[in-house]
Amino acid sequence: MDRPVAVVTGASSGIGAATARRLADEGFAVVLGARRLHRITELAAAIGGTAIRLDVTDPESVEAFAAAVPEARLLVNNAGGAKGLEPVAEANEDDWRWMYEVNVLGTLRVTQALLPALLASGDGHIITVTSIAALEPYDNGAGYTGAKHAQAMLHRTLRGELLGQPIRLTEVAPGMVETEFSLVRFGGDAEKAGNVYRGLTPLTGDDVADAIAYAATRPSHVNIDQIVLKPRAQASASRAHREG
Repeated sequence: MDRPVAVVTGASSGIGAATARRLADEGFAVVLGARRLHRITELAAAIGGTAIRLDVTDPESVEAFAAAVPEARLLVNNAGGAKGLEPVAEANEDDWRWMYEVNVLGTLRVTQALLPALLASGDGHIITVTSIAALEPYDNGAGYTGAKHAQAMLHRTLRGELLGQPIRLTEVAPGMVETEFSLVRFGGDAEKAGNVYRGLTPLTGDDVADAIAYAATRPSHVNIDQIVLKPRAQASASRAHREG
């Protein structure tokens, strides 16, 4: 294949879909992975990419996905999410278990499966989308912040373990991004999800995709270790200015 191959997980919506489109514009042959195959099939057709069903919580699905991607230059670990917003005293173990499965173990499985191809490319790059939740705690968010801290530690540890190998590692940590994230967190409650972004202008999936594309298109000797981006109105995970 003439174009370098970029793999994007969680590519059916939000940041993942925006990243797939942007990387295609940058000249990558994009492989889109997600559970909702109908969505990524439509997007892949629009950008000249390839859609392959992927459930990062299922080891067999990850294995089959990797087998279908013999070459890869770039991996964007974007699949993830949150469930619930309760204090520790009321935490739901099933929600915590899901968050660790998709954010931490999902990232581990996909990275392990594609690492040989990334190394073999001679110029590999792993970009992991974490969150500002990987940088600080916030009330009622211990399950998600814990999972994102663990995901970030996985990624940052690889930066040292792969030192000297032909591979770069970039962590992208967004603040408030208006996607399906809050709908998933609140079990489809659109009112609760909308209140998260009330009174301010949040980031969009395209904003985060722009940062990802910037890191991915630097010269091979340049490693952008970490990008933290937030809306202008957001100072931290728990502090934002809202109009009205």
